[in-house]
Amino acid sequence: MTTLTIGSIITAVFLFAGLFFFTTGTIGLLRLPDFFTRMHATAKGDTLAVLLSLIGLAIYNAFSGGFSTPSILVSVKIIFIAIFWFLASPTATHAISRAAFRCGVKPWTLEHQFKEVEKE
Repeated sequence: MTTLTIGSIITAVFLFAGLFFFTTGTIGLLRLPDFFTRMHATAKGDTLAVLLSLIGLAIYNAFSGGFSTPSILVSVKIIFIAIFWFLASPTATHAISRAAFRCGVKPWTLEHQFKEVEKE
């Protein structure tokens, strides 16, 4: 196996893992009952998905450039973007959720489910 093939396989694994977490985050957004649980699902899923996808792209760039200095530098920049996203996304989600709670958005409870059943 050549290094390009090994790099392509590793890249594909990371990109498919990122796609999986993007998909599960989107399903959580569509299926969960209230604002806070939807925010949780999308924040966790998207953060991990972006992290995995960017790592995959950095690996691909390093392998396809033949480990030259410019390709390594671009890969390092991609990793810095991934680290920034990993730190910024949960912080932003927390700030949005906290602002929503302070504005009076109530979290979903099990009592809400029973009230909806009684209405029907």
